[in-house]
Amino acid sequence: MATVLELQTMRAALVAARSTGTLRTVFNSGGTRREVEYKSDTEMAAAIAAIDREIATASGTKPRRFLPSFQDGF
Repeated sequence: MATVLELQTMRAALVAARSTGTLRTVFNSGGTRREVEYKSDTEMAAAIAAIDREIATASGTKPRRFLPSFQDGF
């Protein structure tokens, strides 16, 4: 399993790629270079969520959720 620092680095690479619209990203962890191409933005978002869960598990915290609440007349 990757360290928290490696997971945070992978997450940062995914977020940076996603913000530019790129579906391909490169990870360097443990001396290994991996290049991953995602099929869609949804798949990339799922990968970010999975890494968030791994970070939370490794660091002993719960992932944060934002649940917006709206009233009539938004």
